[in-house]
Amino acid sequence: MKSYYSNGKLLLTGEYVVLDGAQSLAIPTKYGQSLDVETILEPKLLWRSLDENGTVWFETIFEITNNELSIASRDDNSLSKRLIQILNAAKQLNTNFLSTGKGFKVTTKLDFPRQWGLGTSSTLINNIAAWANIDAYKLLEITFGGSGYDIACAQHNTPVIYRLEHAKPFVKPIDFNPLFKDDLYFVYLNKKQNSRDGIKHYNTTKGHLKSDIENINTITSQIVTTNSFEDFESLITQHEDIISKLTKQKVIKSLLFDDFKGSIKSLGAWGGDFILVTSKSNPSSYFSKKGFETVIPYTDMIL
Repeated sequence: MKSYYSNGKLLLTGEYVVLDGAQSLAIPTKYGQSLDVETILEPKLLWRSLDENGTVWFETIFEITNNELSIASRDDNSLSKRLIQILNAAKQLNTNFLSTGKGFKVTTKLDFPRQWGLGTSSTLINNIAAWANIDAYKLLEITFGGSGYDIACAQHNTPVIYRLEHAKPFVKPIDFNPLFKDDLYFVYLNKKQNSRDGIKHYNTTKGHLKSDIENINTITSQIVTTNSFEDFESLITQHEDIISKLTKQKVIKSLLFDDFKGSIKSLGAWGGDFILVTSKSNPSSYFSKKGFETVIPYTDMIL
């Protein structure tokens, strides 16, 4: 049996503008997804996906005939169609993939709830790319699209500085271990945000970006090096104001948490998934009273 594992992801700085070359701070999470592959004699691909509790949340069978994949029976599930698209794209990048004349039993297992938005798709893309021995960034490009920072997180066990240079990924592993990490928390906003919808909105609202990207680059560099909790709070607030202006959306603190004493920053596509919160004391009771029960300390989330 062959096994593959990819880390989940969080984008601490550079959401949206990473698509236009901004320097971003991306951080892999302790939560991720595994993919196990067993060879079987029957020319089929038996696929089973397990959630964080070990419960099957998706299952399908693909036929392998004349080196071609097809959906078995009358499975018109949109997930089956999406998965076969990814597998066929992998075959496009490596024609020898799945061409042994045998079949495969594949089991994926998530470490986190799918709705958390930590990279159900990106970890799958990276695992399939490793299995197929292909470039995960290229597989992402011809399937889901996006900046690719999530692939960088999937492949690295440390935070990275990520940016696109002439549409190619630049990844620099760094030592980001803030002295005040015990005062940082991640809060789940009770809904998964569709990144593609967020990107579409951003592309329709963004204007001239040069100065904003320069400012985000400076903020990212300062966030990586600062040892001051107060400076960190100020920097993420500045970041929020820039992205708010670009996307013509209100910052999440003014929308939902205007009476919170610490600083708050959206992560990824605005309006869902996780936010980053600064607080000198555990803020779980504050967020619980507002209906947000999932509050995870930085050290419990970040790899």
